[in-house]
Amino acid sequence: MIQKTYFKTKDYCKVKFSFAVENAETIEILGLNSDWENAIIMSKKKDGSFSTDVSLPKNSQHEFKYRINTTEWVNDPAADSEQPNVYGGSNSVISL
Repeated sequence: MIQKTYFKTKDYCKVKFSFAVENAETIEILGLNSDWENAIIMSKKKDGSFSTDVSLPKNSQHEFKYRINTTEWVNDPAADSEQPNVYGGSNSVISL
């Protein structure tokens, strides 16, 4: 799930990312703001899902992927769209 919260007086949007995968120990988000090096670590909830809040600039578009257990790369089916990547796969896209 991706939940966007816009603020009239701010130039950014708060985005809540929630994702659940069976047997996941860790989930990270990579690619936001074109940063594929520094992962955003998601917090594990009691129900086994993971979530985090990120502030992103309004009127922008960001490619991202989830990395599960440091090895498996997964797109978010709730993303606004997908964009082909240089590895022959695709990345999730969020538009604000």
